[in-house]
Amino acid sequence: MGNDELMEALRLIESEKGISFETLVEALANALCTAYKRIPNAAEEAAVEIDIDTGEIKVIAQELDEEGDVIREWDDTPQDFGRIAAQTAKQVILQRIREVERDMKYDEYAGREGDIVTGIVQQTDQRYTLLDLGKVEALLPQAEQVQNERYDHGSRLKAYIVEVRKTSKGPQIVVSRTHPGLVKRLFELEVPEIADGIVEIKALAREPGHRTKIAVASNDHAVDPVGACVGARGSRVRMIVNELRGEKVDIVPFTEETGDFVAKALSPAKVKEVRLTAETGVAEVIVPDYQLSLAIGKEGQNARLAARLTGWRVDIKSETQLMQEEQGYAPGEWIETETGELVFQPAEGGEAISAAEAGYAGEEKPAEAPPSGDGDAPASEAEAEVEADAEAEADPELVAEVAAESTEATPTDESASEPSDEGADDEASAKAHDEQEGEGTG
Repeated sequence: MGNDELMEALRLIESEKGISFETLVEALANALCTAYKRIPNAAEEAAVEIDIDTGEIKVIAQELDEEGDVIREWDDTPQDFGRIAAQTAKQVILQRIREVERDMKYDEYAGREGDIVTGIVQQTDQRYTLLDLGKVEALLPQAEQVQNERYDHGSRLKAYIVEVRKTSKGPQIVVSRTHPGLVKRLFELEVPEIADGIVEIKALAREPGHRTKIAVASNDHAVDPVGACVGARGSRVRMIVNELRGEKVDIVPFTEETGDFVAKALSPAKVKEVRLTAETGVAEVIVPDYQLSLAIGKEGQNARLAARLTGWRVDIKSETQLMQEEQGYAPGEWIETETGELVFQPAEGGEAISAAEAGYAGEEKPAEAPPSGDGDAPASEAEAEVEADAEAEADPELVAEVAAESTEATPTDESASEPSDEGADDEASAKAHDEQEGEGTG
């Protein structure tokens, strides 16, 4: 290969591979300088000059002083350097092409952290899944995979770019399916109002594979943020749910009023009242009894996501629980045992309390839970008698009255404690009188 043919080859590579001609010439000069120094009796210091117009190659040997300055130069080009140049050029060009392609791939994805890509599943094992993005492959580690998702070979998959690493073998792109940013990017793709800045995503909380809550606000009063995200008949959000493999998505309107925002964040549950305590960061939420389980969600998921979305600790209570707390009653419920006895089981656990112990002896069923503290009313009949005795001791006349009533009320035999008719008493008295007359006559 002549020098002019070598220059033509470099120009062709520039047009086909996108590598600049100057970059190739510089790489070739450095490689030729290294090849020259391997020749016996070569100068310790040398530089290679390449004429880009004619392709002429010269080796300029140099002599340096102690400070590193050039004090003498001369042409020391070997006679067969053209053959060496051709062989070296081939190796340099191939190596440089690989390096430049790796750099171009890295530069293409280096600034795309936080972006979304679509790839085809190539390989799956216990450690990671490989996605083919076209020019490069992306790595989906096990930690970034959703537990209930399956990645079949050849299926298309959208993923969120977490990190782009530069390695000797090229760029390594790490993607995720669990990152909250994936949901955000999907909404930007499906909702033009978000891409245009009319609708803004204010907050997002996600539990991958289960549920996502997203708060949106509109910068245009004529645009409904929730309606824009849902789409006509739910078409937009349905596309996102399908891409997330059935993960539920709650879209709530964002508001600056914290209490209202907390109430909306618990959607789909209906909230009656929100009480905020700024000192502790706790939001006490009151819901109807039939909405309590819906507000809390399965294993507390709905309440947990609402807390992460709003930044407040959410304490959910039903109306009954709130009433019991405000009236001083211990939270819990009345249950019937196997023996038919009615007992009160505290909500926080512990030993059940019978109706008699709770002060409801004689009632068929207590109307409310037993008091959690001491009240004004006596807890049992025994306590009532003790209080009556104490009052009697304070008043001598009352002592006499109580004693008289006690004497009259004391039964003389077992039958006296039984209730009886007045007619039966009269008949028994007449019979006893007749018997006494008979005995006297006899």
